Amino acid sequence: MTYTGQCHCGNVKFEVEMNIETLVACNCSICKRKGHLLAFAPESNFKLLSGEASLKDYQFGKKSIHHYFCSNCGVGCFGAGTSPDGSKSRAINVRCLDGVDFTKFPVHNFDGASL
Repeated sequence: MTYTGQCHCGNVKFEVEMNIETLVACNCSICKRKGHLLAFAPESNFKLLSGEASLKDYQFGKKSIHHYFCSNCGVGCFGAGTSPDGSKSRAINVRCLDGVDFTKFPVHNFDGASL
């Protein structure tokens, strides 16, 4: 299914094709503070529609994940990294998707703090 999403102020808009079956709640040092609920898609299924100039990239630790956020409103809609199989992927904050009721999906708690 193809979804659209955006940050709070609307500067950053994107489209992603993915199947949402379960959401991931990570307890690493950044995810637990941001409160994101994540679903994952291949990089090739993601398209930034607007707001490239508004995006800022935050990296920490091993610097293997790009945590993008809007420099105007501060909302992080997605991140970018590499999947365990080596392919490029996007972590989508499902709370930023238009018309998606994130409470309808089961949540898998991921222990990112132990990595």
